[in-house]
Amino acid sequence: MTAVLQDPAIRVRGLQKSYKKLSVLRGVDFDVARGSIFALLGSNGAGKTTAVKILSTLLKGDGGTATVNGFDVASKAADVRDSISLTGQFAAVDEVLTGRENLILVAQLRHLKKPATIADELLARFSLTDAGSRKVATYSGGMRRRLDIAMSLIGNPPVIFLDEPTTGLDPQARIEVWEAVKELAARGTTVLLTTQYLDEAEQLADRIAILHEGRIIADGTLGDLKKLLPPAEVEYVEKQPSLEDVFLAIVGPKATTETEEAR
Repeated sequence: MTAVLQDPAIRVRGLQKSYKKLSVLRGVDFDVARGSIFALLGSNGAGKTTAVKILSTLLKGDGGTATVNGFDVASKAADVRDSISLTGQFAAVDEVLTGRENLILVAQLRHLKKPATIADELLARFSLTDAGSRKVATYSGGMRRRLDIAMSLIGNPPVIFLDEPTTGLDPQARIEVWEAVKELAARGTTVLLTTQYLDEAEQLADRIAILHEGRIIADGTLGDLKKLLPPAEVEYVEKQPSLEDVFLAIVGPKATTETEEAR
């Protein structure tokens, strides 16, 4: 058992996927260490969501292999689904119910004991206790996303996929979600995060992989990626490269990200 736990939470080798004549993934390789936050960073159409769908067993790859929590996504799909939770780009919450009722409902659907206790613990964990008795229709975007993440943790899955978790949120709401994601990893949950926001990857990720035109073209810590650029020229003050500098230097200035679109 110890040997299994030392293996990566997610291992991807040569993953391929095409839609008719369009190659979306062209041999993708990466590992995600247990209890870490791994950011899959790329522009629109880079293949991020396709990769997550394959890893969460919602889609079959055309080639290569992938394991999640030690289980092969193709041959052990049921075991993979028992090990993960997936949160999409938009919060999947019921606006008619209260926050607490949403959590209790999911706990009941998963046949867990003491659903009310589980709901109260998660409300406290995500700073939603005061809002727990209010209908979700009254929640801000950040509160809805935090509730969505809380719902995804019911049953304590060891691996969670967050696909563009802050899409459409204002800056304050994004910070709220960032704090929630950091808290997940602090408790030992493995997080694979897809994002177009360069600052999001920079703030959250222990390791970052840049996916461009269906391939991983860079993979490492933020420090590793910064070393890909020439040393900064020292005049009066040394300018350290940001993740945006690294991203644009690697994929080229034509790559469009949310950071650029917001300008």
